[in-house]
Amino acid sequence: MNKNLNTIGKLAKAVNVNVQTIRYYERLGLLMPAGRKESYRQSGYRLYDKLSLKRLLFIRHARELGFTLEEIKELLNLSVSPTAKCGDIRKKAEERLMDVNKKIDGLESMRTILKKLIKSCMSRKSTDPCPILKAIDKGVNTL
Repeated sequence: MNKNLNTIGKLAKAVNVNVQTIRYYERLGLLMPAGRKESYRQSGYRLYDKLSLKRLLFIRHARELGFTLEEIKELLNLSVSPTAKCGDIRKKAEERLMDVNKKIDGLESMRTILKKLIKSCMSRKSTDPCPILKAIDKGVNTL
């Protein structure tokens, strides 16, 4: 994307996101067009600048780290707040890390259960006595 204002399609392509995603971020107040261009049909194309590109990249990168859109909005607000401190951002990152660790623990638990179920499988028997199906039927929490 060059220094000039670009359309939503060019912005989407530059960041590798869907145009609808950009419109959704606009509705949430995460991203705003730099202006509008009047076409020969007076449709008013949205136009974006380098700051829009930078902000959209920030949103995408924060999403890759697992931040929710609400958390991203808070991070963006903190980034422009004259009273915000780096510690405020750190707190948000620590909260995200705690959530990631909980998810990892849950995934490790699932892996352990699945390994046990796979090991208990009698692959040559009919599905009637299948321990995997029985365990799923009873519920994972009972394993």
